[in-house]
Formats: sequence, C-alpha cells, structure tokens
Amino acid sequence: MPNPRVLLVDDNDNVRVTLKQVLELEGFEVVGAAGVNEALALIAGTTMFDVLLSDLHMPGRGDGLTVVSAMRHANPDAVTLVLSGYPEMQAATDAILLQTDEILMKPLDASSLVETIRRKLQSPSKTAARITASVATILENDNDKIIDAWLERVNHSKELLRIPLSTKERTGHLPLLLNDLTTRLRQPLTVDSPRRASRAAQQHGWLRRNQGYTVPLVVEESRMLQVTIFEVLQLNLFQVDFSLVLTNVMTIADEVDRQLCDAMRAFTGEVPAESFAA
Repeated sequence: MPNPRVLLVDDNDNVRVTLKQVLELEGFEVVGAAGVNEALALIAGTTMFDVLLSDLHMPGRGDGLTVVSAMRHANPDAVTLVLSGYPEMQAATDAILLQTDEILMKPLDASSLVETIRRKLQSPSKTAARITASVATILENDNDKIIDAWLERVNHSKELLRIPLSTKERTGHLPLLLNDLTTRLRQPLTVDSPRRASRAAQQHGWLRRNQGYTVPLVVEESRMLQVTIFEVLQLNLFQVDFSLVLTNVMTIADEVDRQLCDAMRAFTGEVPAESFAA
C-alpha cells in the first residue's frame, strides 16, 4: 500500500520544514507549499493527495480557506486539517468546519498530529455536503451587509464626510447598482462582451455632481464598493464552487469599473441627464 500523500501548506519556512521532516519519518509522503498560489497549482495538478494540512492564517486574508475550498472541490475524500494560532477564532469555526475535518491549534505536538492524521485516514469523517450557491445569490442575500459595510467605510473617510448627506442620500444608489451587478453575474457574458450602460450608475453620477462631489470622491466610493463586495464574497467562500470564483471575481471587477465609467460620463456631462432620466 503506498504511503499516504500529504500536502503541507505553511508560509513559515521553519514550520513547514520541521513538519515535513516529522511526517516523513512517520512514513508519509509530503509535498510542501509556501503559499496559496503554490498550493492551488499542486491541487490542480495530476498528483492526488490523501491529506491537506494547511495553515489558516497566511499573509493574504482567507488564504487558508481558499486552499481548503480548492481541495474539497478537487478531492472531496481527502482528510483536511487546518492549523491556527488563534484559539479565539470561534466566530469562524462553524464555517470552517463545513469543509474541514478538524482544526489543530499551534504550537503542535508532533505525536498528536501524526495520531490525528492516521486516525482520520483510517476512519474518515463524512464532511457534510456543501450547500453551494451562485455568487449572484450570495450577494443578493447579503445585500444589506454590503451596504452596511460600505457605509461603515465611508463613515471613516474624512474627505467623503465633508459632504453632508443623510444615510438614504449616501446609500440610495447601492441597491440599484448591486442589482445591475447580480444581473450581469447571471448572464453568460465575458468581460469583453458588449453591455448596455447602467442607467442607475448614470443617475448616480449626475446626482453626485449636484451634491458637490469631486471626481476623486466618486472614484473612492466605487473603490470602497468593490473592496466591500470582495470581502463579503470571501466570507462566503465555503459556499461557492471554487471553479467559478475567478471568473466571477473578474466579472465583478469589470462591472463595478464599468458602472464607474457610466457614472463619470454623466458626472462630466458627456451623457446628458435627459438620456437617462426616468
């Protein structure tokens, strides 16, 4: 019987080298990866792994969950273990355990780690089947969270707050722009496909000019929206089919940028108000 193959992912060289040596002495075949991109390439390759042992907290926020999600998609039967140095991460535990067999706290006891891997290989737990949802559905369900998180960002911007607006005036455009975004996500269009201008974005650009915004402020609001959407999506990564994530991310970025262009054309008067008025 071949030795179990372990994919070990940790950005800390010392941790990765030490654990690799320990596991190899115990008869495991270990392949190391120093980060998420290297791990994803290995998961997508021809080698099938029996075990994933990944640090949860690598430099990029959510990197560990990205690796876990990729492994669950590529090889649902693999034993999946994550390492964490933060015992207070209880808020995220339920989401992580939807895809992970066990969370192991650092610092690790080598003998306990080996025993856990052998036990999981002998009697693998049946991870609950994932309930997947499209990115469009996730964003629709979290519409209010996106708006609240975006508004929180705005409320920390001294430049944006110099323009006194009510919450309704500040956020009134967001449901319309998000609806345009989710509609676009459900259409089989590439980023180069022709697209009709967003009337909601045009109206927003015209309104922001009348409210006293400058071009940099409109751009900053759009940047905040894109970041907020990606953060909400990242928190729901365990629900998403990993094979669709990159395509959806490109679509989101393209649509938000195009909405900004539509808004700026109205803001600068390139598109007259009567052409998009209700």
